[in-house]
Amino acid sequence: MKRILLLILFLIFTSSSFTQSIARQWNEEVLNGIRNDFARPTVHARNLFHSSVLMYDVWSVFDGSADTFFLGKTVGNYTCPFSGFSPTESISESRQKAMSFAVYRLMMHRFKNSPRKELILPRIEALMENLGYNTANTATNYDTGDAAALGNYAAAQMIAFGMQDGANEGNDYEYQFYNPINEPLNTDVSGNPDITDPNHWQPLKVEAWVDQSGNTIPGGQPPFLGPEWGAVTPFSLKEEDKTTYSVSGHNFDVYHDPGNPWYIQEGMGIDDPYKWGFALVAAWGSHLDPADTTMIDISPRSLGNFPFEDFPTNFDGFKSFYDFQNGGTPDNGRDVNPVTGLPYEEQLVKRGDYTRVLAEFWADGPESETPPGHWFTILNYVSDHPQLQKKFKGEGRVMDDLEWDVKSYFILGGTMHDVAVTAWGIKGYYDYVRPISAIRYMADRGQSSDPTEPSYNPHGLPLIPGYIEVIKAGDPLVGAFEENLGKMKLYTWRGPDRIIDPSIDIAGVGWIIANEWFPYQRPSFVTPPFAGYISGHSTFSRAASEVLTLLTGDEYFPGGMGTFDIPKDEFLKFEKGPSTNFQLQWATYRDASDQTSLSRIWGGIHPPIDDIPGRILGEEIGLEAFTFAETYFTKKIGMEGVLYPNPANEQLTVFYETEVPTNLYIYDILRRIVIASPATFDADHRFTVDVSALSQGMYFVVLQQKDKNIWVQKLMKD
Repeated sequence: MKRILLLILFLIFTSSSFTQSIARQWNEEVLNGIRNDFARPTVHARNLFHSSVLMYDVWSVFDGSADTFFLGKTVGNYTCPFSGFSPTESISESRQKAMSFAVYRLMMHRFKNSPRKELILPRIEALMENLGYNTANTATNYDTGDAAALGNYAAAQMIAFGMQDGANEGNDYEYQFYNPINEPLNTDVSGNPDITDPNHWQPLKVEAWVDQSGNTIPGGQPPFLGPEWGAVTPFSLKEEDKTTYSVSGHNFDVYHDPGNPWYIQEGMGIDDPYKWGFALVAAWGSHLDPADTTMIDISPRSLGNFPFEDFPTNFDGFKSFYDFQNGGTPDNGRDVNPVTGLPYEEQLVKRGDYTRVLAEFWADGPESETPPGHWFTILNYVSDHPQLQKKFKGEGRVMDDLEWDVKSYFILGGTMHDVAVTAWGIKGYYDYVRPISAIRYMADRGQSSDPTEPSYNPHGLPLIPGYIEVIKAGDPLVGAFEENLGKMKLYTWRGPDRIIDPSIDIAGVGWIIANEWFPYQRPSFVTPPFAGYISGHSTFSRAASEVLTLLTGDEYFPGGMGTFDIPKDEFLKFEKGPSTNFQLQWATYRDASDQTSLSRIWGGIHPPIDDIPGRILGEEIGLEAFTFAETYFTKKIGMEGVLYPNPANEQLTVFYETEVPTNLYIYDILRRIVIASPATFDADHRFTVDVSALSQGMYFVVLQQKDKNIWVQKLMKD
């Protein structure tokens, strides 16, 4: 039976894979593994990172200018010995073989216990057979010149590294000391009677929990995924950006600490940021109805193009940014496609179709690769586009497919891993509540807007006519014996109980009892099993969009627009829809990222306070990770020097390789010294200086040795 399956897969590979680089073929296998594993964004960001490092390092071993990241280096607390490699075969064959054995071994280790391993492991066995490689070759002595041994060795070292990098892989990534504050919420009953702290995450108890990849979770009560992930060895994150907090005698590592989210206040109604944010989530649920006649233009002509610097930073800004009643944000759109020179065509779609599709598309992606994998599929989509020129940062020579793939995967993999370390470190420490817990908690208590009106409670929902009201006598929801009199009601999506057959049923929108509110998700999933603040989707997506912008040298998708076709009545999985065919369209990578962020609000997964800090941190991580990765692409770069990020905001890092005492000076455009400091480079040849006090504008960074300028670079200060 196994041989028959391998033959079938062999035929698939021979018809589809020879036009792709070996790195692309193995990346597709990693993505297939993710789709058939448990939906764990942290774990799979790490898998994508480690597999990408293996492919990049093997490629760089044979390149005269590139440097390895892992082989022969110390990463975190792990040193990987490597003494160079002299192949007995051609460079192209040796690269292909070593990459294949490396990723094959890593995948066999990482996915051996996957719930659908029968859809993963036979495929990679078939790929190895198709390539003509004998997987029984387990040699690791690469001194023989055997590229298979080099791949086996690299994988063995990466596996050993992974067993000590802080992820607790040996215990299936379980947390070691985190303890949830709240008792679980049973989503099969009304209300939230057992919550004790409405500011903190609450486990969910579901009779049959099924994750985003379709896997049933035993016990129906999944634990918090990765609350201690901030301790995992990162890619480019710096120690000076890390804060360690002690909670009950245990340390939580937090990179790029964004500060507290909004905590519930006494009374205030809609003027309490906490209540406003979660009320907005419920109100946007009223847009999830194809019977809604509101038509919106979802083309780049109307959506996207909101300046990063205008993202809100305070409550008043949030209220102006998010349209509470109509949904969405104040985008500027774009009139003309810069590639074709033609206007972007209007695409009018029912708001209820657009919002439902967004909630599902970005929740599960085109398939179920989790957010880090979503952006690898987008990268592959971009790489396949006939109008893309594979020039690094859009400049210089056109790279061959293999070089483009290994470098782009290395950068994006490192970035996604850094986002996971950052976002989940924040999630674990701040442990912030999800909408289903907060909305039901407030609904159980009443209304917080008017102490003189019935059902007042300082922790109740805010009263918003048409969206959040008190059930009064004569209301259809009051019940036969007026058992619901005085309870709160919401005008929102009516929930999964209205759906019996997803192929024909639509839940629709209407008034519901508020403490029965449900996000726009399957009843077997409800909400991801980890805290909300900050949004992983917002952070992953913004970071990835920055990487793709820098990588291609163009903020626009190839051809000026990226698209994804949505078929009528086929795309939605847990209710019928959409009611018509249409396309998701994005002019730029950042536009796609911003759409991702809004999808999580319409999906009932995040309030706005989870979103904006994630976008801001994503931008910072993406820029820093890209610049850091770039330093490995030429061994000479240490002497040439690099500034990052540039433009800079608060901190500036200089990468320069020297053993001579060096001083750093920063001059303004009038040649006045505004910063002077000894440049004390660390073991990685990096020195960081605080530039937060500098005014916006242009400066010059100068390194001096023995009173002589040895290096000058222009700096832009944001």
